[in-house]
Amino acid sequence: MIFDLIITLAIVLYLRKSLEMATKLPRWDKIFTYILYTAIALLVIETAVPYSRSVAVWLSHLLMLYIIYLLYTEKELAAAKQVLLAIAPYVILSVFTDIAKLTDEDHYTAWKSFLQIATTFSVVYMVVMAFVINRQRKALEREKLKTKLEESQKKEAISLKDQLEVQVAERTAELTKQKEELQQALVELKSTQAQLIHSEKMASLGELTAGIAHEIQNPLNFVNNFSEVSNELIEEMNRELDKGEIDEARAIASDIKQNLEKINHHGKRADSIVKGMLQHSRISSGQKELTDINALCDEYLRLSYHGLRAKDKTFNAKFESDFDPNIGKTNIIPQDIGRVILNMINNAFYAVTEKKKQNIDGYEPAVIVGTKKLNNKIAITITDNGNGIPEQFKEKIFQPFFTTKPTGQGTGLGLSLSYDIIKAHGGNIKVDSTEGEGTSFIIELPYPS
Repeated sequence: MIFDLIITLAIVLYLRKSLEMATKLPRWDKIFTYILYTAIALLVIETAVPYSRSVAVWLSHLLMLYIIYLLYTEKELAAAKQVLLAIAPYVILSVFTDIAKLTDEDHYTAWKSFLQIATTFSVVYMVVMAFVINRQRKALEREKLKTKLEESQKKEAISLKDQLEVQVAERTAELTKQKEELQQALVELKSTQAQLIHSEKMASLGELTAGIAHEIQNPLNFVNNFSEVSNELIEEMNRELDKGEIDEARAIASDIKQNLEKINHHGKRADSIVKGMLQHSRISSGQKELTDINALCDEYLRLSYHGLRAKDKTFNAKFESDFDPNIGKTNIIPQDIGRVILNMINNAFYAVTEKKKQNIDGYEPAVIVGTKKLNNKIAITITDNGNGIPEQFKEKIFQPFFTTKPTGQGTGLGLSLSYDIIKAHGGNIKVDSTEGEGTSFIIELPYPS
């Protein structure tokens, strides 16, 4: 009897687990839970309450017959039909044996040995079938998993182009609309890209403004001073001429000439600064022209420094230049290369300023801009002694929108645009950085043959 109940419990537990009733068949899960509780109650009654065996026996038979009935009739339980084949012989023999005991004791005694042997075989058959069903279920699960994996691999193997071609073949009418949407998206993307480039250029131009004002003030002061002095000298020369002192007048005229030369020199200097600003701010024509790289680097180095000084009076850093005098001029788009140089110098000054905030004893912020002529190219090097670039960021620094600066202090486009500009010139950008010691950006440009 206990064995019958244990089998009932095992069947119920197996069915609930194998059919995943809790999630897939919640209604049947509730029914089989009731059967489970009933079987447990019968097991307790059979072991704890005297003279209850016959009642428990027939109730256990009814439970097992009910399970067989459910497995045979309910479509939702069709996946467990094999369980029906496994338990049916044992249940039928068990019920038949108990009926034989009650109805005809003599016939039962005569057939007892046969029934016991048949029952034993049915138990063995049930156990073997349980193993077979379990192995088949696992094999089926493996097959399903294998099928899913193969399908996934097939989907991954199909390229995006093939998928689009299939969609085109199936939905020709929809393709026109999709193409129009893609074209519109492309137009918007190009517009957004142009706005971002303009925004980045305006940001660098804003940084230049204060520096340009400072730089242009020096030659203007010279022009004003020499103009005033020359005006006074002219009045003095006129007095000497009135006196007939020709030699003295000629000496004064020579001084005036020197002053005018200085005025011309500083006027050209101011003109050069203004032209540089206009050249930086205007949209690139895309036309290359012979440009003095040393002068370009020197211009933007000083403008960057004075621009940062104007924005932050506490800013201070040592800056040096180490230019190769043999470079001469090279064929570039000056406003584009100037934008690259300015961006990298600004980054260098930012790096040394951030390190200075750490109050390291004996630390003196320094930025060095140098040029060098190699065999068939020109190298522009911007070096700082800041904190350097962490190893995990080195491969990301040229990606669009990647920045280590706090929110609002950088767009993450400067190095990305710089990389594109240098590549468009047939050049390359290299980074040599040691965390905690500093960074060097090396811009390599083709040298005109």
